[in-house]
Amino acid sequence: MTKKLILCDCLGSQSIDADTITKATGLSCSKVYTFLCGDELESAAKEMADSDVIFACQQERQRFEDLAEDLNADFPGFVDLRDRAGWGTQPAGPKMAALVAEATLTAPATKTIDVVSEGTCLIIGGAAALQAAADLCDTLAVTVLLDGSSDLPTNRSFDCVVGQLRQASGALGAFEVTIDQLQEMLPGGRGGFALGPAKNGAKSGCDIILDLSGNPALFPAHEKREGYLRADPSYQPAIAKAVFEAAQLVGTFEQPLFVQLEPSMCAHSRAEQPACSNCLNVCPTGAITSAGEHVAIDPMICAGCGACAAVCPSGAIAYDAPPVETVFRRINALATTYRKAGGNAPRLLVHDNSHGRELIALNARFSDGLPADVIPLEVDALAGFGHAEILGALACGFADVSILIGPKADRDVIAAQVALATAIAGNDGISVIEPQDPDALNAALGDAGLSAPCPNPIMPIGSRRQITRLAARTLRPDETLLPLPENAPYGAVVVDDGACTLCLSCVSLCPSGALGDNPDKPQLRFQEDACLQCGLCSNICPEKAITLRPQLDLTDMALSQKVLHEEEPFACIECGSLFGAKSTIDRIMEKLVGNHAMFATSDAAKLIQMCENCRIQAQFHSTDNPFQGGERPRTRTTEDYFSKRKDH
Repeated sequence: MTKKLILCDCLGSQSIDADTITKATGLSCSKVYTFLCGDELESAAKEMADSDVIFACQQERQRFEDLAEDLNADFPGFVDLRDRAGWGTQPAGPKMAALVAEATLTAPATKTIDVVSEGTCLIIGGAAALQAAADLCDTLAVTVLLDGSSDLPTNRSFDCVVGQLRQASGALGAFEVTIDQLQEMLPGGRGGFALGPAKNGAKSGCDIILDLSGNPALFPAHEKREGYLRADPSYQPAIAKAVFEAAQLVGTFEQPLFVQLEPSMCAHSRAEQPACSNCLNVCPTGAITSAGEHVAIDPMICAGCGACAAVCPSGAIAYDAPPVETVFRRINALATTYRKAGGNAPRLLVHDNSHGRELIALNARFSDGLPADVIPLEVDALAGFGHAEILGALACGFADVSILIGPKADRDVIAAQVALATAIAGNDGISVIEPQDPDALNAALGDAGLSAPCPNPIMPIGSRRQITRLAARTLRPDETLLPLPENAPYGAVVVDDGACTLCLSCVSLCPSGALGDNPDKPQLRFQEDACLQCGLCSNICPEKAITLRPQLDLTDMALSQKVLHEEEPFACIECGSLFGAKSTIDRIMEKLVGNHAMFATSDAAKLIQMCENCRIQAQFHSTDNPFQGGERPRTRTTEDYFSKRKDH
């Protein structure tokens, strides 16, 4: 069925350039309706029955989806032209075409796992917890944890224990708690209930935790921990909201698998030596932990902020909801369609799906609306929009990139990625904005024309590292070497020739293969394009001869191996074959010959100057051969046994 864009001017409040949209996208458009969600709803039903439709409205999405369900039709697509382009003060035909082209792209379905919550709920606190338990006990299997015995209830509709919560872990459907001084209530006798003996280190599990204790949160970034609800025990509206949310957390839920991990690419450590911990340092929920030579990600705790994918130097962690290539396809579709529709120098506004979306909608409804050259790109994980995505946007034709952050944004991660992208791009067209109200949004975006778009735009294809390199060469064609900020994931390895002994321990442990050796010569070789700047080589070097230099080499030399350090090889004194480094053999001779009992004689000392094969041969034929045993006994035969009988 042919795709068709259904247009509506929203009671004549906006102007829609249908011809420009059709020419730039190839998508057929309906006539421009005026009140499609009201008086013309029958026309919407007819359009859905005849075509695979995309409605140019997000506000009434629920109404059109309900209509599709009533008609037993396929669910339509949606693109918000009104708030994002139609209510601006300038004609925005190219921008509308770009937004429509992006809306036609398909994204793979998000991978999920099932989370089962049977409704076992632990409520922590005092009087407020008891009241919440009374409200929830008909819906959930409630246990209240009190920190004292003075408030023991006589209500047996829920369980009640006394103790101190020492530790909590897990997420919705799989919380585990450890309680000290645990005392269970003895539900017998007259008067107030008594308590049993105290027990330390008691462990239990639950599906939901409702924290009304007023104490610090049990988890980092607690608002992102599914199944953990927290409210101020002195503020009744917050308690009521938390109780309502807890009552809904029963059943089977789909937990998205936000990120994908490839352990073999991870540069976390090797041979118990530390290296990259970027993801561990930025994960707000603690979902990432060390697991030996790589990290592990708990999908139940991961909140999908995307920061780990942005800072991972190797690509071992990749955002997967949606995959990173989908983001680059969206960026490219916006830029190319805008140019195809006659636009020039578009600006990209990256925002999240909550704060940013609302701010843009309010700006459109009550202020001037976004400028006609500012194209909004909504992403689920704002912190995951890293330097590679920013550079990819600039390289495919955007004049500048602004990132709209809100109160809950991961500012440190975003700021570091913007600083790295700015150092590579070499211009001021990248910014982070945080307007306090919708009216300030356009002022924060600045004026058009301050930055020029890339004259020869590219299509961003490949891994994030490949796109970064390609974008850098596109944006700065006359540059060869770009200095970068500290902790950048691109750079060189610098070796102190006077200290390096060519032990090659760095080569054996390099996780990316950037460091290599030469089997025919004593050489340390390096390929800069592969270097992750993880620091493992400098950590493992016994001579402390290695330092890191953050930079981006844009020449083709970065793609091939170069010699960092080499020495004259030593020739075996017996066969003449080359082995080891001459300086190393000389140092060993100087330290051992005449100073060690095993090398006291000249013949023993010569072993140091022999290759492996000649050394074994010399040791085997020496008079004091350590491999030589005593004379082998003569083999006994049958004749020996018969002769022994004759003697008797």
